Amino acid sequence: MDKTYDVAIIGGGPAGFSAGLYASRGKMSAVIIEKGKWGGQAGTTEELENYPGSIEHPTGPSLMERMKNQAEAFGTEFIRDEVLGFDLSDKVKVLKLKNGELKARSIIIASGAQYTNLGAPGEDTFRGKGVSYCATCDADFFTELEVVVIGGGDAAVEEAIYLTKFAEKVTIVHRRDEFRAAKSIAEKALANEKIKVIWDTVPEEIYGDGIVEGVKLKNVKTGEITDYRTDGVFIFVGTKPISDFVKGIVDMDAKGYIITDAEMKTSVEGIFAAGDVRITPLRQVITAAADGAIAAIGAEKYIEKTFGH
Repeated sequence: MDKTYDVAIIGGGPAGFSAGLYASRGKMSAVIIEKGKWGGQAGTTEELENYPGSIEHPTGPSLMERMKNQAEAFGTEFIRDEVLGFDLSDKVKVLKLKNGELKARSIIIASGAQYTNLGAPGEDTFRGKGVSYCATCDADFFTELEVVVIGGGDAAVEEAIYLTKFAEKVTIVHRRDEFRAAKSIAEKALANEKIKVIWDTVPEEIYGDGIVEGVKLKNVKTGEITDYRTDGVFIFVGTKPISDFVKGIVDMDAKGYIITDAEMKTSVEGIFAAGDVRITPLRQVITAAADGAIAAIGAEKYIEKTFGH
């Protein structure tokens, strides 16, 4: 690949699409590199009612498709590949991909975050056979069946509410005695007659014969273990940043989230980070999109200062 892009954006979610849009609209050559599905986590979210100005009953996939198309219309290019490493010895940065190399004057890391595994026995065995991390993807399989949701944050409670559209009964299992989710979401869940909550409890094991048949639950206060029959287990116990490929290159916190300033600058000149992969008080589509815009403007200023155009 002989072309040198102004901006190479790693990650095709809302942060990446926004960065691509702002960069291309600013007459910079931009490319987005994505190894997985376009849209990131937002692409698997059913309802996005809190994205300002969006259409009625917006879905994650539809909003992500519009964002991608908009960036493309202004000239952003898209590559399906994986970034394995970098050569930062020159002003022009080299991204080493699975299928070759790519040159860019600046880089925006918008690789996002991924769901955290529970680590319980049976989780891996029954993945795709009753164990899921995405209600939007799999809820339909559990129509008129019973499911368990593990977790108590915004994602867990929102997904539990969504699952009630399909499942006969949804049981939320949470290790604490109150939800960590926003009060409005928690109240909505507690008022839903299809939702039952088991407090102060963690899953010890997921079991079944070919498919999920139940979970062994442990009360964290009494130590008592009970058998709980269910047809499916949805796990929402947090996220971790997709940042291993830049470990040792840019500064991160102990969890692997990239440290940036208000302009999305990382510890390396010409490398920016945006969205869920960086340290941020809120991980939502709107904040990721805002980060992407700020990072693109930062990249433009960096290129003007360093390369004179």
